[in-house]
Amino acid sequence: MKRDGLTGWRRLALGVAMTTMLGLAACAGSQTSDTATSSTVAERPQGPAWQRVHLGSDATAYDFPVYANHPLDGDLTHIREVVFVQHGLQRNGNDYYAAGADLLKASGRNPDEVLLIAPNFPGTPDEGKGFDGMPVWSVDGWIGGFNATNPPYTGLSSLKVLDDLLAYVTDPARVPNVKHVTVAGHSGGGQIVQRYAVLNNVDEAIRKRGIDLNYVVANPSSYLYFTPERPSGPQGKGFARYSTQVCPDYDHYKYGMVDMVPYAAGKSGKQLFSRYAQRHVTYLVGTDDNDPNHRVLDKLCGAEAEGPTRLDRARNYWRYERHLAGRKRVNHHAHEVVGVGHDQAKMFGSRCGAQAVFGMPASSNTGAACQAPRL
Repeated sequence: MKRDGLTGWRRLALGVAMTTMLGLAACAGSQTSDTATSSTVAERPQGPAWQRVHLGSDATAYDFPVYANHPLDGDLTHIREVVFVQHGLQRNGNDYYAAGADLLKASGRNPDEVLLIAPNFPGTPDEGKGFDGMPVWSVDGWIGGFNATNPPYTGLSSLKVLDDLLAYVTDPARVPNVKHVTVAGHSGGGQIVQRYAVLNNVDEAIRKRGIDLNYVVANPSSYLYFTPERPSGPQGKGFARYSTQVCPDYDHYKYGMVDMVPYAAGKSGKQLFSRYAQRHVTYLVGTDDNDPNHRVLDKLCGAEAEGPTRLDRARNYWRYERHLAGRKRVNHHAHEVVGVGHDQAKMFGSRCGAQAVFGMPASSNTGAACQAPRL
């Protein structure tokens, strides 16, 4: 399958001395859809070798494959920052790790102090990749936080894996000097990052220990809503219940609160939003990501209820947050990347993207300009 997004990343890394991360993202150039159920053919990984990391504890322990720029069983006492690089639908963590490593090199950051990790969720078509004895997910089930499909791991959510990875890299006995963790995603990766930012139960405990935990959500096809309301009226500037005649399941997870994944059971939408509003989230959307027929845009009716394009859905969601918050403060930032479409290289290479991921001053970056949301 074509990997034009990753080629763009490498081209950016060679041409721009800027920042860091990647798109914890679905590879927009190679996804078939955000909700695909196809039997995507697995390719044998090329490039860097993956590491087997042991996560969980006791009866719930499991091994999991990751790519990383330092041996995870080695000395990590010099690490001050962790950046997670998440693959997309193809589950090609090797490609995303390689692209992230190129960007890290171009950024000028000290690689001895930055731990770059690309988790690689094994999928049902991945026989032959060497992931034997590990949890396996449906092709896109891990994106929504659903559970693995193979025993004895059928109770393991992909979101719990992210919990366990965060616990691993913020363990004071293992990584005593880490002060900053960034989890960022573009497209399908933006979907899992946004859901994880809403649903995880570890954020506050990590930040209380003096570790800055941030999420960057760029150009996802959909967002998780906390109430049955959806954008309505001219330009989506009002909010009302969506028609169940048009879409009976529009408020079901992964779009809404109904039939929530077991990982996040037990909290109401109101409770989740109150907590989410205080977490450190940066939203990015390209002003040219406005094609209602884009080939990897989620066109299921639950997503269509949020707006016709990614640009519309982003602006609608930012209005929705204001609608829910009222006069209360929301600890989120939103930027529109001017003249950029569904392109992870240009999104994370933009002035606001680079600043959100690695704190690079906009004045030091020649990437795409950013503007305040046009709400």
